[in-house]
Amino acid sequence: NNALSLNVFNPGEIASTAGTSGVVYGVNGEVNYDPKSHVNTFAHVNHAAGQTRLGVLLCINGTGILNSWVKRTVAPEGISYNDMNQLAAQAPIGSAGISILPFGNGAERMLENKEIGCSIHGINFNQHGKQHIIRAAQEGIVFSFKYGIDIMEQMGIPVQKIHAGKANMFLSPLFRETLAGVTGAVIELYDTDGSVGAAKGAGIGVGIYKDNNEAFVTLEKLEVIEPKVADRQAYADAYARWKHWVMC
Repeated sequence: NNALSLNVFNPGEIASTAGTSGVVYGVNGEVNYDPKSHVNTFAHVNHAAGQTRLGVLLCINGTGILNSWVKRTVAPEGISYNDMNQLAAQAPIGSAGISILPFGNGAERMLENKEIGCSIHGINFNQHGKQHIIRAAQEGIVFSFKYGIDIMEQMGIPVQKIHAGKANMFLSPLFRETLAGVTGAVIELYDTDGSVGAAKGAGIGVGIYKDNNEAFVTLEKLEVIEPKVADRQAYADAYARWKHWVMC
């Protein structure tokens, strides 16, 4: 429903959500699968005998739930998510050396069903404050997306543009900029959600719309986030450090 709501139908198109858990869903035009089941492959809504359209689903359990945990336990009392984002923006890319693994919401399929938990690495008591931890949490969530996206790209799905509804973690400018920066993908935000996808899909199915192009002619693009070339190396270095802790 989410991919459909974002008009994601063709090979190479990507849909994402980032609520309590997170999803990256890409469309593949060839029959392929991950032998270790880090990601799952399904027939997409427009798959047909003469038109291969397979949806490759990456699901990450520990996403927005980490951000909400940080809000309850680390951030100043009474702070809003918007205020948290502004506080996190005061810390540099890479959170001055802190890496957070966001996997505290159960076993992760992309880690071969291991439950490694959430962990924080690199804290310096004389250097780091709340802003560094808040930023490291959001970066850790994004880096888990990048880890899974790398698997999807190995399956032949180039991730160059990510479609998402402007909701949940995608409301955070820091989250969006980090995702664009570490993946090199353009982020496009739309005014939609899964319920819209269900309604549009029903309309296509019963013939109210002749096809998806007619159904989504009114889909409103709200914002486009381009990766900042100048920051690419800083994001790459932070991700490499984060990935080191995942592999330990």
